[in-house]
Amino acid sequence: MVRKIVRIEEEKCNGCGQCATACAEGAIEIVDGKARLVGESYCDGLGACLGECPQGAITIEEREAGAFEEEATQAHLAHARATVHVETLACGCPGSAAQSLARAGAPFTEAEVSAPSQLGNWPVQLLLVPPTAPYLQGARLLIAADCVPFAFADFHRRLLPGRTLLVGCPKLDDAAFYREKLTQLFRENDIESVEVVHMEVPCCFGLVHLVRQAVDESGKDLPMTVTKVGIRGEILETRALAAAAAR
Repeated sequence: MVRKIVRIEEEKCNGCGQCATACAEGAIEIVDGKARLVGESYCDGLGACLGECPQGAITIEEREAGAFEEEATQAHLAHARATVHVETLACGCPGSAAQSLARAGAPFTEAEVSAPSQLGNWPVQLLLVPPTAPYLQGARLLIAADCVPFAFADFHRRLLPGRTLLVGCPKLDDAAFYREKLTQLFRENDIESVEVVHMEVPCCFGLVHLVRQAVDESGKDLPMTVTKVGIRGEILETRALAAAAAR
């Protein structure tokens, strides 16, 4: 049948997850850092998600699609509520699930507690850093989601030495502003390399997309590395992005 249904423009989506939260039917989830329509039969085509997208990535189109199935949608939502897990939250964002993180093991030693800070620049908030800051020239940038240093106890020793730090939140901050500022920053400075560190929650992967878009728009060819940190404080993955993938 021909009916109204959601259309998502992937290139515009920054993975913020606001559309997924607004979708009462659970038809949209964040998959690999992008909003996805996970089932046509779950989408009623009314467009409650449209006004929640800060990137204008969602529209309603008329096309051939399966009918909206209310019973299947209710079963889908019931399953999502019953399996509140990192990969299966209805909103697609594990950051919405309250969790207590049990800790075991020895406390910090005195030497660990007194380890010196490796922070070499100020300010660090992306909102405040001027694109012409002198410490950006020739920098090895570490762009971190602002939850990372709280979750990853070894942040200063493992990730920060020799790096220029910028931090921000891709979900709560102005993503369009960040993309424009990063584009200017990359364009006006001779950046040596970029490492993006994000939390494992899907909406946080939006930071990677922001940086990749900014590199592309700056016209620069920068080596990029992406590191994912788990909410329990471990590094889950580190991978290099080829120059072509960063564009």
